[in-house]
Order: sequence, then C-alpha cells, then structure tokens
Amino acid sequence: MTVLVGVKRSADSGGAIRLAAQEARYRDTTLIAVMAYPAERGWSPAVKPGAERLTPVDDRAVAEDLLREAVSEALGDAAQRVEHRVVADLPGRALVRAAQAANAQLIVLAARQGIARVLGTASQYVLRNAPCPVLTVPDADIAIL
Repeated sequence: MTVLVGVKRSADSGGAIRLAAQEARYRDTTLIAVMAYPAERGWSPAVKPGAERLTPVDDRAVAEDLLREAVSEALGDAAQRVEHRVVADLPGRALVRAAQAANAQLIVLAARQGIARVLGTASQYVLRNAPCPVLTVPDADIAIL
C-alpha cells in the first residue's frame, strides 16, 4: 500500500507533495511522486527560435529533473524517502495506472490555482477512474502541521 502524489511541471505542487508526505507518514507507508509527460510530440521547449526540440530521451531526463526538484523543494531532506516515477503518458491516465500498479491507498493532487478553482482535465479523469480515494489540495502554500 502506498500514497501517490501527482506532480505538475508548474510550481503549484508543493502543497500537495507536503500533504502527501504527511499522509504517508501517518499511514506508515511509501510515498510515490509521479510526473507524466507526453511522449509522442515532446513537451520540452526549444531554447530559442529555430532550435531543435529535445529527443524523447532528453524529454524524460528533463521530466526526471523537474520531479526531483519539485519534491526536494517541497520536502527538503525528507525527499530522499520518496520514490520518483516519470511516465510517458497523459497525466490522468498515468496517475490512475500508477495507483493501480502500486495498490495505492490515496492519490493526492494539487488543485488548479486562480479565480475559477475548477479541477483540470487530469484531476477530473483521476476522480472518475481512481482505484482509491483522491484528495485535492487547493493551495500551494497550505500549512501542514
């Protein structure tokens, strides 16, 4: 049994990562941080106009670096206890499949920031298809006790 946290490329996953770590400690289980990236078209930006896009191998390396950085920023030294998984798939589907494979007890997601506070498509997909409870964290700066 594990706790799974979905990590976005944006900076608003910190609160979700911290809350997921707290839940994993409470449940005395493993925390797995998952970041998805599209494998087909590549998502890494070109450095400057006319520059070549990165290869799929480079895209994966960028995703791994971003995931490691996000977890480290959110948890500091405690980040060493977190398993990292980078998946070439759509975010919602990647999270549901990772949760199924890990027999997750809980999936933690960062809610979208902004005025609307409407769940994004990945969060909606996870809520509809998750094999376990899903917790959405509304604020990146949530205080964890």
